[in-house]
Amino acid sequence: MFDFSILADEWPTYLEGLINTSWLVAVSLVLGLCIALPMALARNSSNPLLRLPAWAYIYFFRGTPLLVQLFIIYYGAGQWQALRESWLWQWLQEAWFCALLAFALNTAAYTAEIIRGALNTIPKGEKEAALAFGMTQWQTFKNILLPSAARRALPAYSNEVIFMLHGSAVAGIITVVDLTGAARIINSRYYSPFEAFITAGALYLCLSLCLIGLFRRLERRWYAHLRPRVQA
Repeated sequence: MFDFSILADEWPTYLEGLINTSWLVAVSLVLGLCIALPMALARNSSNPLLRLPAWAYIYFFRGTPLLVQLFIIYYGAGQWQALRESWLWQWLQEAWFCALLAFALNTAAYTAEIIRGALNTIPKGEKEAALAFGMTQWQTFKNILLPSAARRALPAYSNEVIFMLHGSAVAGIITVVDLTGAARIINSRYYSPFEAFITAGALYLCLSLCLIGLFRRLERRWYAHLRPRVQA
């Protein structure tokens, strides 16, 4: 039987884990999106000085596990004397900052590929029409290409957000008290893995459902022009 007394006694620990998971994922997604947009443009550039570094970045972070990237940042940064003596060390010695950095860099690589693919599927006629209308290159990108790419990228990006939420569970391995970290702490106290991890899983499920609902609302709004109109 499920022992609800554990949940009643340890809800502050789960609340701390829920808050930490939520802000880590939210901030890393915002930072990742800021990195991904210029990275996607560089990846599509005809200039090899821009395209090749962007390709290498995306290839590395998509080709290696998130956990390995987290270990490289958290454990590997202390190997370099120059880093330990720099101002960066006050941040890199914090587990939450290392987790945030790893998550942001990881999701930026996947998001950059999503944006790049969305930009490449935009019909050339949209850009030509905007230029013919008298728009500049920047106005065309800001007002035509970027909104069009955002609509095309939304379904794939919603999956990336859910994957990022689930991938954030590795933060507990480096002492961050996220939802998985909270479950591990409670399991170590009560030796009740069923109650500890089922509760964490239920909270992850609630967060996932909230995100799915949010993206469905965005899809209904952004794709409203595609729905058939009801004739009177």
